[in-house]
Amino acid sequence: MNEILTLEGLSAPLLALRLLALDFPHLPAPVVDVSAIYPDRLALSFHESQGAFTSFEAWRAVLGIDPSAVEFHVQCNSRTGVLKAQATYGGADIELTAFTQVPAPVGVA
Repeated sequence: MNEILTLEGLSAPLLALRLLALDFPHLPAPVVDVSAIYPDRLALSFHESQGAFTSFEAWRAVLGIDPSAVEFHVQCNSRTGVLKAQATYGGADIELTAFTQVPAPVGVA
């Protein structure tokens, strides 16, 4: 029989979130996801304004993620840009994701 994960089983990402809130209270607030499916992961996501990844970049910098470790791709028929990066902080695996609208290409006359 499978054991039920308790709140204590999520202590790594919850502690990391607490530490981040104490260490970096000035950073933009992300969408926070803690899941029993991935009990060691703290997922932080940002829905940015058109063409900007400023919140993502602020978090990337404080977490010490090298810019070359950031993945970029587009989705939704090339209308949404996505940045992804990973780090470890406070005993948890941190997953950063940002979404922004990609400007429509300028038509050629």
